[in-house]
Amino acid sequence: MPPDPEVFALAQQVGERLRQRGQWLAVAESCTGGLLGAALTDVPGSSAYFLGGIICYADRVKVDLLRVPEPTLRQHGAVSEQTAAAMAEGARQLLRADVGVSITGVAGPEAEESKPAGLTFIGIAAPTLPSPASGGGKSTAVTHRFQWTGDRWDNRRRSVIAALELLVRALEL
Repeated sequence: MPPDPEVFALAQQVGERLRQRGQWLAVAESCTGGLLGAALTDVPGSSAYFLGGIICYADRVKVDLLRVPEPTLRQHGAVSEQTAAAMAEGARQLLRADVGVSITGVAGPEAEESKPAGLTFIGIAAPTLPSPASGGGKSTAVTHRFQWTGDRWDNRRRSVIAALELLVRALEL
């Protein structure tokens, strides 16, 4: 299947900015199930800036691989700004990337954890000091909340577009 033109253009912009900065990206995806990673790797040459990602659909994977604290999941749930921040930081540290991005949400069609379908949080973790190859050090995570109103596919697609747009802005030189 050919790439979505809007998604592809944004993924290219993210790649150009990462390449210019000499930085590496890692992703952690829940509700999008790998769509963000697929979008990034649709761009030829993405191996120069994209390390990989974790599809952490189950809470157990969020805790075991990404080191999302269990109390965070118990108190705020898997779909929360706190979990999105921890996922982004966890991906960044696990893969020793400069930038980590996460997506967690309720794709739909039904509500989950008493949270409405379409509710999505995107987290971006980046070094507190803007130096390339900082991998492993602490960073600052910023989260963004979205409430989509489409069907399951549209909610997931819009989440990927939003994550790419946020990355483009975060990576402005």
